[in-house]
Amino acid sequence: MFSTIRSAGRIGATSRSAIVRPSVVASRVPLVASRAYHEKVIDHYERPRNVGSLDKKDNNVGSGLVGAPACGDVMKLQIKVDENGIISDVRFKTFGCGSAIASSSYMTERVKGMTLDQAGAIKNTEIAKELCLPPVKLHCSMLAEDAIKAAIADFRQKKEQAAAKKIDVSSLRAKDAGAQASTTT
Repeated sequence: MFSTIRSAGRIGATSRSAIVRPSVVASRVPLVASRAYHEKVIDHYERPRNVGSLDKKDNNVGSGLVGAPACGDVMKLQIKVDENGIISDVRFKTFGCGSAIASSSYMTERVKGMTLDQAGAIKNTEIAKELCLPPVKLHCSMLAEDAIKAAIADFRQKKEQAAAKKIDVSSLRAKDAGAQASTTT
């Protein structure tokens, strides 16, 4: 969805500029290049990995939703955890700048195949270093770190609630069995 919006905006702006003033289109290339995004950021931005959503109702899925009100970036990151506690699938949706999208995309690649503890230990400094983020974009890597931690916390909370329900059901069954045994004697 976000890439469609991004592309649609670009097409419309380019078409108008090309018709009215062709020189405007040519001047946009140096402007983008002057921002000095590293090629890794550009790669993840133009070809983001693992975009999409997982079923948040699935007990094996944890969801993290974080945002930075100051810049308007919002990041949703979801993990699917297998029976061995390994992250088997990861998806994200990010509304934000290229560095925020790149940070999300990188994080999804990084955590796939990790345990929850390993994924939770990833720091924003690792993301920033790998993507060569400038200091003004460090908040994007912090969002990615916060998103994975929120997804892990959500998954663990679901597991605790499921375990509590199992205990409640087991104790109810035991009480019912005890009650039936006492009424038959």
